[in-house]
Amino acid sequence: MLDIPNSNFLKENNAKQVWHPMAHPNEMEAIPPRIVVSGEGVRITDLDGATVVDASAGLWNVNLGYSCEPIKQAIADQLARLPYYAAFRGTTHPGLIELGYRLVELLAPEGMSRALFTSGGSDSVESALRLARQYWKVEGQPDRTKFLSLKKGYHGTHFGGASVNGNSNFRRAYEPLMPGCHHVTAPFAYRNPFDETDPERLANLCLAALEDEIKFQDPQTIAAFIAEPVQGAGGVIVPPPGYWPKLRALLDRYDILLIADEVVTAFGRTGNWFGSRGWGVKPDMMCIAKAITSGYFPLGACVVNARIDEAFRNNKDMLGAIFHGYTYSGHPVGCAAALACLEETFKRDLPGNSRDEGDYLLARLRDLQTEHETVGSARGKGLMLALEFVSNRDAKTPAGLKYVGELANLAYEHGALVRIAGNIMILSPPLVIERADADAIVGAIDAALTLNKLDPAA
Repeated sequence: MLDIPNSNFLKENNAKQVWHPMAHPNEMEAIPPRIVVSGEGVRITDLDGATVVDASAGLWNVNLGYSCEPIKQAIADQLARLPYYAAFRGTTHPGLIELGYRLVELLAPEGMSRALFTSGGSDSVESALRLARQYWKVEGQPDRTKFLSLKKGYHGTHFGGASVNGNSNFRRAYEPLMPGCHHVTAPFAYRNPFDETDPERLANLCLAALEDEIKFQDPQTIAAFIAEPVQGAGGVIVPPPGYWPKLRALLDRYDILLIADEVVTAFGRTGNWFGSRGWGVKPDMMCIAKAITSGYFPLGACVVNARIDEAFRNNKDMLGAIFHGYTYSGHPVGCAAALACLEETFKRDLPGNSRDEGDYLLARLRDLQTEHETVGSARGKGLMLALEFVSNRDAKTPAGLKYVGELANLAYEHGALVRIAGNIMILSPPLVIERADADAIVGAIDAALTLNKLDPAA
């Protein structure tokens, strides 16, 4: 056990005074969460002294691992110089100006023109939804208020984001949600209502269903379509290569904005600097957060293209004023962290390492699929990867939660922390992982699959 002051106090009070996100309070008290006390490189250490590879990178976000000194130093320097100042009308600070310039420069291939900074991913999505509605009012089309999104999509926890979420787990307890949000089938080759496994035929079927919904709703009432370039929390759903280019063309036909939720996919996670760039698509708006500071400080942004920027520039009344923002929008410490993080991401070519190590990991995971009957699907892009567990491979019957939970426990005991979402194990390690780290992750999962004696059907 590590020599942590009050370790007995920590264990005694674990999960008793706080509600943990995405968990039932009773479950957390019955099975208290692991207490992580330190991190170094791509590994974390818990209160009992166990050190494992963090195959989740926190929550998809610690791209540079836990030992990136340039970010830590930038944070310390900014705290000493100016720990906070507001970005509301009338004041700003150097970091906000520089980061805005760097982001727009970095996103020049996507045609981005302006950034609104936020405190994180949910804020960025909320900002995009609000700005999309405002854009159409500024353009003289106030009836365009509806949003379309994908089933299995995840867009955060605010009311707007929850309303466009495509998973009932994030919706049911909080309904009724925002009206005017409609969902269509995701291009998920392993599970889809068309029983279609050919990627391009599936893409065409999904897009035909989307077009049917657009016509049904009346395109003159639709503000935007929002989606993740690769669906993350929904189970790492990688669309067919042709889906996003065809999606962009379809939306253009009906003059509907495309919002790319890049909260997870931005800054190298998919093996490209941005998920949209990997599909060769230019969205109208992009939501970013998480890896913008490698998780070292809460920060995000909603970035818009020149079309939207110009509409606001041309507005001559207060309808074009941005009456939206947050106390911590463009926080000086967050901006300093982000600037240092961008520099390190370039220097270490994290997108390239994500692509290389992701390809290697996916091949190893597919080996596990061959070796273990309960692995129904191994999929991913870059360092967004997933194993889906089944009790019957032919019927694709989802494995039971106890079986999958035991896999996670056994994997931890053998050296890797993984995330579980239903019957799916999600892997999103730091983008600085090396080959030995990838092998350690696969070895831990292999051991878990071999040692797990629970009935997958239970």
